[in-house]
Amino acid sequence: MGKSQLPNSIEETERLLLRGGYVSDRALATVLHLSLRMGRPLFLEGEAGVGKTEIAKVLSAALNRPLIRLQCYEGLDVSTAVYEWNYAAQMVEIRLAEAEGNVSRAALSQSVFSPRFLIKRPVLQALEQTPEGAPIFLIDELDRSDEAFEAFLLEVLADNQVTIPELGTIKADEPPITIITTNRTREIHDALKRRCLYHWLDYPDGERELEIVNRKVPGASERLAREVVAFVQRLRAKEDLFKQPGVAETLDWATALTELNEVALDPEMVTDTLGTLLKYQEDIDRIKGSKAHEIVEELRRDLYGQPGLKSEP
Repeated sequence: MGKSQLPNSIEETERLLLRGGYVSDRALATVLHLSLRMGRPLFLEGEAGVGKTEIAKVLSAALNRPLIRLQCYEGLDVSTAVYEWNYAAQMVEIRLAEAEGNVSRAALSQSVFSPRFLIKRPVLQALEQTPEGAPIFLIDELDRSDEAFEAFLLEVLADNQVTIPELGTIKADEPPITIITTNRTREIHDALKRRCLYHWLDYPDGERELEIVNRKVPGASERLAREVVAFVQRLRAKEDLFKQPGVAETLDWATALTELNEVALDPEMVTDTLGTLLKYQEDIDRIKGSKAHEIVEELRRDLYGQPGLKSEP
């Protein structure tokens, strides 16, 4: 696929995401559209669970391009992320050449450091052209990696190339569509950010989160979906939690309650299922019991005008 098959407008980008089940706001669709048309990496920053990684997955499916994912972690190095040599196969080649006895040292060195002995890791794979076009390259949770690896990526992001001392420079014919995500556990250097378009992905407002729940959890009743979203929005706005629930947790909770055949929030069931929504015991202890009951009653007053209303809104 070439550039001509990428979305031609912000509205087309919104529709492309929506076909993949991703409900975006216009700001995100705008920066993604520019990233696709300009061939620039997109640097997405935000809290965990707000849908940063999902964008790359949706793009891969919607554009019918392979997804190459590099999951970052402390200690990630070039041999794991970019390439390494197949040392076992190289040793076999050397032993065979020695047995034949008629191969020069220079020729042998050139032979064992050829592409057929190169093991390609995600970065090199992302620079390869595929029948479908340049792949989607997801560099996930970059903030978990070391600064040394972050510095190594500068050449990849700026010039879409990697330099291998034994082989030379390998450059992509067509730049990959690169999505970089970070949860901001540490600051990323400005040199890397300058090579990207930037967007802070925030928690969605209630209307957009409700649309996400309706699309992702179609089995949930209208009432349950509304009350789940209102409950989560209330937690984010008014409760000082150690870790606010992301959209992923909202979907998990709505799915769990639907599996339990709930059609509306019940305070006791809220307490029993808080482990689906909140991931720290301190937060669960803060919300369970009487606090959960208070929040449910409050959101029902806001949604329906009175607490405990049994009819559908």
